[in-house]
Amino acid sequence: MRSSSELILIAPSAIIDSRAELADSVSVGAFSVIGADVKIDAGTVIGSHVVIKGPTSIGKDNRIYQFTSIGEDPQDKKYAAEITRLEIGDRNTIREFTSMHRGTIQDHSVTQIGNDNLFMAYTHVAHDCIIGDHVIMANGASLAGHVHLHSHAILGGFTLVHQFTQVGQYSFAAMGSAITQDIPPFIMVGGKPTRPHGINSVGMERNGVTAEDVRLIRNAYKIIYKMNLRLEDAIEQLVELATDSKELAEMVDFLRNVRRGILR
Repeated sequence: MRSSSELILIAPSAIIDSRAELADSVSVGAFSVIGADVKIDAGTVIGSHVVIKGPTSIGKDNRIYQFTSIGEDPQDKKYAAEITRLEIGDRNTIREFTSMHRGTIQDHSVTQIGNDNLFMAYTHVAHDCIIGDHVIMANGASLAGHVHLHSHAILGGFTLVHQFTQVGQYSFAAMGSAITQDIPPFIMVGGKPTRPHGINSVGMERNGVTAEDVRLIRNAYKIIYKMNLRLEDAIEQLVELATDSKELAEMVDFLRNVRRGILR
C-alpha cells in the first residue's frame, strides 16, 4: 500500500490493475493503463497514455514515453491466448508510439530486451525478439518476429528486419535498409537492394575496440566478401586469424550459427 506522499507519482487518471506490482518510486502519467501481471522496478518513469499489458516485467530506471504499447499480444495467427511474456531490462529509453509484443509458445514464450537501449519513435519489436544492450533503433525501424539484435547494433530510420534474422554486434544498417539475411558483427549495410559496405570502424573505436582488432576485422571482411569463398571456407581462414582476438572469435562463432545465410 502506497502512502499519501507516494501517491503523487501516480496520476489520478491512470488505471492500474490490483494485480500489477510497481515499486514505490515508479511514476505513471495521466491516462496510462497498466494491466495485471505487470511488474515495474524502481525509478522507471511511465508517460501519459501508455498501455502496458502483462505478463510483462520492466526493470529499473527506464523512461517510457507517451502513447507507447508495451506487452501486447503477439501479431501471430498461431497465437491462441497462451501465457507468454515480455522482459525489459534497465535504463532503456522507449520513445513515442513504440510497440513491443510478448512472445509465442512456438519459440521460447518470451520477448527479451536488455539494458541501455534507445528505441526512437514509431519503432516496433515483434514477438520472440531478443535484443542485447546499447542497441539503437532509429525512428520507424521495425523487427519481425524471432529476430536477434545483438549488443551495440544500430538500425537507421525505417530499417526493416525479416523474421528469424540475426543482426550481429556493432553492426550498422543505413536508413531504409531491408535486412533479409543475417548481418555478421561489425559490418555496415545499406542501399537498395541492401548490401554490405565495409566495417563499422567508427562504432568499434568509440567503444574501445583496439586498432589491432579493427585491422583484423577489416581483413576478415575481405575474406568474407572479397575473395568469393564459400562461407565454410571463409570461416576456416578466419579461425586462423582469431587466435588472439576476442572480437574476431565472436565473429567466427556468429558465422557458425547463421540461420538464414549472411547478406552478401
